[in-house]
Amino acid sequence: MIRPNPSGDQPQISHSAFIDPTAIICGKVIIEDNVFVGPYAVIRADEINAQGTMMPIRIGANSNIQDGVVIHSVAGAEVSIGERCSIAHRSIIHGPCQIANNVFVGFNSVVFRSFVGDNCVIRHNAVIDGIDIPANCHVPPLSRMENEEDLSKLGNLSEPQKEFSKAVVAANKYLSDGYQKIYGEL
Repeated sequence: MIRPNPSGDQPQISHSAFIDPTAIICGKVIIEDNVFVGPYAVIRADEINAQGTMMPIRIGANSNIQDGVVIHSVAGAEVSIGERCSIAHRSIIHGPCQIANNVFVGFNSVVFRSFVGDNCVIRHNAVIDGIDIPANCHVPPLSRMENEEDLSKLGNLSEPQKEFSKAVVAANKYLSDGYQKIYGEL
């Protein structure tokens, strides 16, 4: 369902993006080219700040927002997801938040009040809260990143982890193209 927010902002969605019919896209959301939004995802830009304004939620080109993902922001703060990112099943991305390019966020992970640099892999059930993750980092499963001490435990991204991230983006591009064809023919 694609709908306006109470302020009247309508989502801006590229014609080449695929939005599953069960997903909810609400308000000041910008979805760029070749984005795949899976079943039951919710992307909702509807809260305003004290001045009565809000920043958009932006999903960069060739990214995928998988089943059951929730993307929202408190008090109209910015949420930006870069290009070629994968936000995996049931993750929560809550603004203020910026995710750079080529980032994989694993199942059930939470990213809140944070910046995640280019080429990072955040594994399943991780929590990133109020801390910036530098580029090329691997966040292990079940990690909780909240302070500088937590950051010191991170390793660099390996070549197989980079290839995994690329493969997920490619698989979801295939799905997006396929669903576009199916829904275009019905």
